[in-house]
Amino acid sequence: MDNTANFSTSDLSNAGTQPSHSPIVLSVAGSDSGGGAGIQADIKAISATGSYACTVITALTAQNTCGVSGVLPIDQDFISAQFDAVFSDIAVDVVKIGMLGDTQTIITVANALKKYPVKHIVLDPVMVATSGDILLEQTAIDCLIHELLPLASVVTPNIPEALALLHKDPAHIVETPQLSLSICQELLSLGCQSVLLKGGHQTGLQSSDYWLSGDQQHTYSKDRIPSKNTHGTGCTLSSAIASYLAQGLPLQQAIENAKEYITQAISHSENLHVGNGSGPVQHFYALAK
Repeated sequence: MDNTANFSTSDLSNAGTQPSHSPIVLSVAGSDSGGGAGIQADIKAISATGSYACTVITALTAQNTCGVSGVLPIDQDFISAQFDAVFSDIAVDVVKIGMLGDTQTIITVANALKKYPVKHIVLDPVMVATSGDILLEQTAIDCLIHELLPLASVVTPNIPEALALLHKDPAHIVETPQLSLSICQELLSLGCQSVLLKGGHQTGLQSSDYWLSGDQQHTYSKDRIPSKNTHGTGCTLSSAIASYLAQGLPLQQAIENAKEYITQAISHSENLHVGNGSGPVQHFYALAK
């Protein structure tokens, strides 16, 4: 059988006039040497959901499934240089933002995104560790609110991160659907286009995420999966949302697809045996045998 493609001269002459490109996501985040979260999780999630991943690394971390033992910030000029290198050559559709670390990094990233506007920005405000420790100083949180929230198509905090953004004490918070929607409304008032409040810190049989925009709201619920392999779930979910947005899906559908993806990634993580602590999800469950 002859599988040779047949091209006309008109095909060749028009080949370069309207170049297309793969759906491309730029992840701006810290690197996780353990591979379960941060840039590494972002690349895996973006790739597994069908898009192409580029990166701007904001910090190097020495970490594994048991915790973080060291953080090395990246020089601000080099962060800017990474943005320039990517955008001077590659047609980025969506930017996903994760760990930033400090006020100056937030400003550097915000300036770059104003210089290089994209269709969508997905902001995962990495501010609270699993232990409950605040990872950003209050001045940096205020800078994040002022500089980056207004640029975001969607902000994806969990409950502790949302409360940190709102300067609320989580000590006496009892989460209910009504409270979650109220928190979303307060976050919207800070200037972002929409909020996805993640329900991973809830208890009960279902994990429910609440999405609210100016005129729409939706609840995404899945059966809760008992698993210790939840390291990097926030990075993975936000990256999957960015990936589906890059493919042209509307935001509400992108979130729904990403919710299904992270649910399956957690469900299949029992087949992974990585480390002695909180293990990673199975990003490539569709390829696993």
